[in-house]
Amino acid sequence: MPTKLKLMSAAFQDGASVPKMHTCEGADRSPPLSWTGVPDRARSLVLIVDDPDAPDPAAPKMTWVHWILYNLPPGIHGLAEGIAAAALPEGTRQGKNDWKRTGYGGPCPPVGRHRYFHKLYALDILLPDLSEPTTDDLLKVMQGHIVAQAELVGTYQKERR
Repeated sequence: MPTKLKLMSAAFQDGASVPKMHTCEGADRSPPLSWTGVPDRARSLVLIVDDPDAPDPAAPKMTWVHWILYNLPPGIHGLAEGIAAAALPEGTRQGKNDWKRTGYGGPCPPVGRHRYFHKLYALDILLPDLSEPTTDDLLKVMQGHIVAQAELVGTYQKERR
């Protein structure tokens, strides 16, 4: 029986709060992520972190993208906390988040408790250099090539001041 793709973090459990150090109120460092169960036929991995509750969970209007990585090698098993662009595995490319830049941008909800979806996709192809794609651009070229996917959800609400 094939192993199911599973995405985890040593920083928080699925459905639990993202620690402050991984948010705009802390060091804004990416959380450590690890995974198991990458299918043998996977040729690359894609990681997308987004928030479907923006700007207000009571009346969401958009999905805010926090981080996009693609062409991660299928043989790696995770990413270190606070990983710098220069330390990403060879061949890994970055997409543009909704701050109009590459790299990780942590939870920074303007109001309420938001959900942060960390989505890992195993693809049966290596993607071409898409020159800092948005999530929409990436999802279009991934269509028909996803062989497995996993999700890890964290939540965050800013401290009251």
